[in-house]
Amino acid sequence: MKYIKNFINYVKSYSKYVDFLIIIAYVALSLIGLVMVYSASMVPAEMNEGSSTFYYYRHLAFLILGFIIVFFMTYFMSGNFFKMKGVQILMITIIVILLLLTMVIGTEVNGQRNWIRFGPFGLQSSEFFKVISILYLAYIYSRREKRLGSANESSTGPLIFILAISGLVIINDTGTWLVIAAIIISTFMYLRIPFKFIFRAGLAIGGALLVGGGIMYLINGQILSNYQMQRIETFLHPFSDPAGSGYQLTNSLMAISNGGIFGTGIGSGVIKLGYLPEPHTDFIMAVIAEELGLVGVLLIVGLYLVIIIKAMSYARRSTDTFYQIVCVGVAMYITMQVFINVGGISKIIPLTGVPLPLLSYGGSSFLSVSIAIGLLVIAAKHVKSAEIELKGR
Repeated sequence: MKYIKNFINYVKSYSKYVDFLIIIAYVALSLIGLVMVYSASMVPAEMNEGSSTFYYYRHLAFLILGFIIVFFMTYFMSGNFFKMKGVQILMITIIVILLLLTMVIGTEVNGQRNWIRFGPFGLQSSEFFKVISILYLAYIYSRREKRLGSANESSTGPLIFILAISGLVIINDTGTWLVIAAIIISTFMYLRIPFKFIFRAGLAIGGALLVGGGIMYLINGQILSNYQMQRIETFLHPFSDPAGSGYQLTNSLMAISNGGIFGTGIGSGVIKLGYLPEPHTDFIMAVIAEELGLVGVLLIVGLYLVIIIKAMSYARRSTDTFYQIVCVGVAMYITMQVFINVGGISKIIPLTGVPLPLLSYGGSSFLSVSIAIGLLVIAAKHVKSAEIELKGR
C-alpha cells in the first residue's frame, strides 16, 4: 500500500505540468478509432479470419500498449534522455538496419514492400522513422543553433544525412516519404534558415529525386512502378474503370456522399460490406464519413486540430530549440498524414496508402503516433515547468 500511495502522490505532484487537453484528444481519437475499426472490420474479419472481432482485439492490444507508452513518457521521461548522443546514435543505427532489412526481406502489401513479418505480427519501420527524424533534427539543430545564421556544412550536413536515410523509404513507400519530407521542410522553415541554404537544400532534394528516379529507371525501365502509375491514372479517371482500378476510390466517394450530415449510424454503413478491401485500414475515414456523417468527420478534425494547435503553441512559447523542433515536427507529422489520407480517399490527391493517425488499424502506425504524442507532452511539460519557475522568481 505504501508504494501505491507514493506512486499516486508522485503522479499528482507532476500532473500540474501535464497538458491534459492533448492527452484527452489523443485518447478520444484512439477510442473512436477502436470503435470504427470494429465496425469497419467485422465483415472482412469474419470472412478472412473466422471471427468478427479478430482485428478489434489486435487493435485493442496496440491501443493499450500505446496508452502505456504515453503514460510512461508523461510521468517518467524527460527530453534530456533524447538529447543524449548515445541514444541518438542507437536510434539511427536501429532504424537504418530495419529499413535495410525491409528492402531485403520485406513483405509486399498492396504494391509496397514496407513490412517485416515476425510470425503473425508485422513491423513497418518507415512509420518509426518519422519520429526518429523529428528527434534527430531536434537534437542536431539544438546543438548547432548558434551557427544556423549561415548556410554552411553545419546546416547542410544533417539534411544530406537524413535525406540519404529517407532514400530507403521513398523506393517502396512514397506516402510515408512525403510525410518525412514535410517534417524536414517545416523544421527548416520554422528555424528561419537563410534563403541561400533553402535554395541549396532544394537542389539537394531535387538531386536526390533525380538519382532515385534514375536508379528506378535502370532497375525497372520506368521511374514509377506499375502500381504507382495505376494510382495516378485512377486519380485522374476514377470512373473510367469503376469495377477495376477505380474500384476503391469510386466506392470511397460514394460512401462519403451517402453519409450526409449525420451519417447512417455506427454499424449501419454499406461500403464495408465487401465494397472496399480492408476498409479498417487506409479507407477508414470513408467508413466514418458514411456512418457518422459530416458531424463525425468535423469532430475528428477538431480533435486533430487540438493537438496541432497545442503543438504550435508550445513551439512558440518554448525557449529551447530542441523542444521547438519537436513540437513543430509532431504538428507537421499529424497534419501531413491526415491531409494525405483524407485527400486520397476524397480524390483531392492521388492515393498513397498512408494510414489515418490513431484511427486506422495498424500497430506500427498507432505506436509511432503514440510516441509522437508522448514527445509533445514531454515538450509541454518542459515549457510549463519553465514558465512556472519563471513566475516564481
